[in-house]
Amino acid sequence: MAVVSGTMDRALVRFGLSAPAYVADDGPTSYATRALSLAVSQKCNLGCTYCYADGGSFGEQPRNMPLDVALKAVDGFLRESQRGQYYTLAFLGGEPLVNREVLRSAVLRAREWARLNGSIVSFSLTTNGTLVTPDDAAFLSHYGFAVTVSLDGIGAAHDQQRPFKGGRGSFDHIIGRLGPLIASNAEVTARVTVTPRNIQLRQTLDGLLDFGFAGVGFSPMLRSPRGSNEMLSDDLARFLEEMLMCGEVCEKRLAAGDDYGFLNLLTAQEIHRGTHRPYPCGAGAGYVAASADGSLYACHRFVGDEKGGMGSIDLGVDSHKQSSWLHARHVHRQEPCGSCWARYLCGGGCHHEVLGRGRVACDFIRDWLTYCLEAYVRLLKTRPNLFQLPPIDPAGAFAMSDSAAP
Repeated sequence: MAVVSGTMDRALVRFGLSAPAYVADDGPTSYATRALSLAVSQKCNLGCTYCYADGGSFGEQPRNMPLDVALKAVDGFLRESQRGQYYTLAFLGGEPLVNREVLRSAVLRAREWARLNGSIVSFSLTTNGTLVTPDDAAFLSHYGFAVTVSLDGIGAAHDQQRPFKGGRGSFDHIIGRLGPLIASNAEVTARVTVTPRNIQLRQTLDGLLDFGFAGVGFSPMLRSPRGSNEMLSDDLARFLEEMLMCGEVCEKRLAAGDDYGFLNLLTAQEIHRGTHRPYPCGAGAGYVAASADGSLYACHRFVGDEKGGMGSIDLGVDSHKQSSWLHARHVHRQEPCGSCWARYLCGGGCHHEVLGRGRVACDFIRDWLTYCLEAYVRLLKTRPNLFQLPPIDPAGAFAMSDSAAP
């Protein structure tokens, strides 16, 4: 491989076609925080066996983030925010609505900083949907929240994976709660965690879109705290078949001028942007997460895990830890990424999953990206208006993500 690469480099120089590396070997040594998530509640009322947060508490005693910690986190995040620049404040858990008053106070503090500094702050919430009230719907809509609801299927398919802690199914209860939210102006999407038990994607996709969700995204379960419901190679092969089926339906609907919210196919839009990434997401770069006790981590999945430790809200992001993280996690330092054609579309895979289980989904990711490249070429001809996208804010770096599938 090295010989071939050297020969290619010499040929490019000979014909005057050489250019600087598209992605440098070294990542930034530090990065301004442009997205912050708050684990306002490290508690949850559901008993999802695969939960990366280990039942919502991240393996610790269940607790809420105190108001003073939340406000201090927002102050540190936005005090130096710049006029006209975009920032994102996200709320995750656990179940964030267990601690809704602190969540709302943090939003109001963020809006005050935006008013004072002229910055632009957007908000997002990831919720299990069980506690949403009409008043919550009005609040989330008023402040322009992007809301992600975790749902793993329709009816029993969801209930077997996401029951209440006592074992009772939660699907009907959640759907009964979501009406006012879906009817509001908030952007409401569904996130489906896929395990070997719920790989009927087309049924789930159409069912959730029929309920009124703006979009549905699927993410395979690659790592759980105790190995429960993790996808194996045969499961990922089935998952790919179902994803391709959804993609083909989505293409036909889009080509006909319809909307069809299969969010995983948005990868085609990123291809059109020319997005390239030496990291899979913004974790530890433009994005950090605060735990209930005020510690900072590379992302919400690493709460309580010092492998992703990034400092504290009292002292800010630890520049040494961040620099070490950005150096070590760069895709050029990952294997077998160095010889993979998809490395700048994939970025090396979710840090949390890779550090915990390795790269078990590479074949799936390559095959899915191959389809997305082909779909992009077709859609560019049949539905070119899909790709009239605003430019990426270069200072925003990499997006927050909680999906293992590109």
